[in-house]
Amino acid sequence: MTAPLLRCRGVTRRFGGLVALDALDIDVEPGSVMGLIGPNGSGKTTFFNVLTGLFPASAGEIRFGGAPITGLEPQAVYRIGIARTFQRSRLCLPLSIFDNLMIGNHRHLDHGLWFNLVDRKALRRAVEENFAAARELLRIFDPPLADRLLDPAGRIPMIDRRRVEVCRALISRPKLLLLDEPSAGMTHDETMRLMDDILNVQRRLDLTIILIEHEMSVIERITRRCVVLNYGRKIAEGTYAEVSRDPSVRQAYLGLE
Repeated sequence: MTAPLLRCRGVTRRFGGLVALDALDIDVEPGSVMGLIGPNGSGKTTFFNVLTGLFPASAGEIRFGGAPITGLEPQAVYRIGIARTFQRSRLCLPLSIFDNLMIGNHRHLDHGLWFNLVDRKALRRAVEENFAAARELLRIFDPPLADRLLDPAGRIPMIDRRRVEVCRALISRPKLLLLDEPSAGMTHDETMRLMDDILNVQRRLDLTIILIEHEMSVIERITRRCVVLNYGRKIAEGTYAEVSRDPSVRQAYLGLE
């Protein structure tokens, strides 16, 4: 069997007396799309925050590509190939789409004073290369959007802002992409279109994705496997069809007896 790209064992996060993650075990296979679901407050976003170094784990171990990453700073997690989006939009709306994408690409940019102030020819080449790469990535999602790279992000509709946020996470060429409710603020039709975009780019780039989503039609459509959390504990794991039939899931998440 293929070794997991991500392996979590006993991952726990406490906030004082509150246990937000309780001895969580998760394996994520390379090239897979895994859904992470559960009611509000079940620990889904906390898991992303611990995984990306925003919060340290109180206990447990996280391994990525076989190497331990527990306790790494967010910048180090980013450098090893884990990128994420957030539930609330984090775009800098006055900046251009291109500028927003480059915020996500800072590990591939030369930040040296000499390069940026003196070696102008090299700087121009770098800008042109990054502009072409950004346009090509956006074209996978929406060809017309790729021609608006210099437009302010505040002038585009919500679905395009979500596309830009996903592309900002992808521009650094991560191995693992964490999507935190990418459908938030969009209509059902917009959500379906964005999910088609994400599946397309996942296949083209051979990405591994963990998706937090409350829209169950999205989970059913694009994930191979789901993990269900409740009060920080994993209560079920399997395909969407399997977990949706689980009585504990139906009671905790769907509100059914």
